[in-house]
Amino acid sequence: MDGKDRRKDWVARAPRTAGLERIEAYFGGRGYEMHRHDTYAIGRTLSGVQSFHYRRGLRHSLPGGTLVLHPDEAHDGQAGTDAGFRYRMLYVEPALVQRMLGGQPLPFVPGGLSDDPRLRAAAEPLLRTMSQPLDPLEEADALYDLAQALATVAGQRGGRRAFDYGAAERARQRIHDGLAGRLTLADLEAASGRDRWSLSRDFRALYGVSPYRYATLRRLDACRRLMLAGLGLAEAALAAGFTDQSHMSRHFSAAYGMPPGRWLAMLRAGA
Repeated sequence: MDGKDRRKDWVARAPRTAGLERIEAYFGGRGYEMHRHDTYAIGRTLSGVQSFHYRRGLRHSLPGGTLVLHPDEAHDGQAGTDAGFRYRMLYVEPALVQRMLGGQPLPFVPGGLSDDPRLRAAAEPLLRTMSQPLDPLEEADALYDLAQALATVAGQRGGRRAFDYGAAERARQRIHDGLAGRLTLADLEAASGRDRWSLSRDFRALYGVSPYRYATLRRLDACRRLMLAGLGLAEAALAAGFTDQSHMSRHFSAAYGMPPGRWLAMLRAGA
């Protein structure tokens, strides 16, 4: 990325694998408006000052620390100085973390920033480079270490489960199977064997968002894949299960902090 024009904002994506997305980006000023998504955002600032509003405070990330934004927490992003900022970030699905932790509540790191060397070391293999795909075994080991580091830094201890992980996971799979159609809580009740309110509580605790938002974000994942494959915004929206382009664009901006057209343009600039 050293040859990039620093006067222009850009985003470059690493090859995506199941449950994990990695990017590197540069912003000279305002990067993202306030938004929230249903994944962990874990990364590091490579240069400059990365400033963001998070949980009623303004944070400043400098090179050397680790950013840990919890699923479904609102945040934005902008340069803290005139020099802009460059960073790498990986987005990890809570379901992937759950496979490593076995049904504990999601680890929470207060403040969105950590100087803990254990967390930095665990994230290093996943943030080392964006230009090459990770070896599957290396990725699996790194994700396991990252989940354990998150739990340790968050002060979690293993203990008796307070939630029905099996039922929540059955509901999550039902969402994936039914994205093309209309999903209801009754569908999820039938798939999970739990009443809808207990299921909603467990789903939020175990995956960080409600079943509805989880389904919306999965449809947005499908939209991004279709748009990158060359499908127009309107066609991608309909194919992914949204009612129209406007419906998709509204959810896209709420999840990623920018409209889909700008996202596509920035990816082309970073290619």
